[in-house]
Amino acid sequence: MQPYNDNMKSQTECPSFDKDLPVLNQFIHELVEAYMANKIQTWDALDSKVKSFFTHENMDAVEIKAPGWKKMASYSDGITLTHVTCVFLGMFMLPEFRSLTDEQKQLAKWIVLFHDIDKAHIRGQKDTMHAFNSGVVAANVLPSLGFPVTDKYQALKTSWGNFTKQAFTVEAKIPQKPDNQKLPEILAGISQLFGENSPADLIVKTVLLHISLDADKNYPTPAPLTDDEIKRFISPALFPLLKVMMLSDNEGWTLFNSAVREQQRRDTLQACEHIQMLISIPQ
Repeated sequence: MQPYNDNMKSQTECPSFDKDLPVLNQFIHELVEAYMANKIQTWDALDSKVKSFFTHENMDAVEIKAPGWKKMASYSDGITLTHVTCVFLGMFMLPEFRSLTDEQKQLAKWIVLFHDIDKAHIRGQKDTMHAFNSGVVAANVLPSLGFPVTDKYQALKTSWGNFTKQAFTVEAKIPQKPDNQKLPEILAGISQLFGENSPADLIVKTVLLHISLDADKNYPTPAPLTDDEIKRFISPALFPLLKVMMLSDNEGWTLFNSAVREQQRRDTLQACEHIQMLISIPQ
């Protein structure tokens, strides 16, 4: 594992998703072409293509890079596997994704890969802690992919991970709810592990916060950030990645429902405009 250094070249800082998972990356591009040609028009059609693609060999290839992938795919007949693939499909078509820098595009792909990696999909229930738990998985796995770490990583990773996974409160009708009062320590810990605004730092923080903003009326945020928390926790470097992740996550459920898709996009862009105003990013 390589300690993070601000002077490192970008290619060292951000391992390439395209090179590490070329078969999956090519599959997503093929799905984009098929969708644009109206050859995939329903969730069931996409689900069939996803299940055909993820042979034992292809599942193993992703599991090696993202341990937990097979477990995530095992719930509810693979609904999260198809969702994550649909998130990739939607993201590749977003103008906000296409406008990112080359390095940001690689970061965005890693973020999608890990954003639901520890989600337990049980029909009729919501896994309200999956973003925090998936962030812990990403923090544990990214160094093995070549992402640099600080000299504090080995000493802090276990205690930070345990603290983050236990950062919840219990309320009636919601067994676990993210405890945002723990976020200052959690987010500071990520920077201690990887270096502030390093590629791994941005990936883990985006995964961890991807359902923390009140932007989707169809999926109430279990513990939305307040305006003050947004100012404290969302940096200009983090914002474009979080914006793309939120827009893409919507695509992952609504790609075949044009009315809901358009409404969620409008709502998310409106929320992002509010965030831009709060953190003073020129629009």
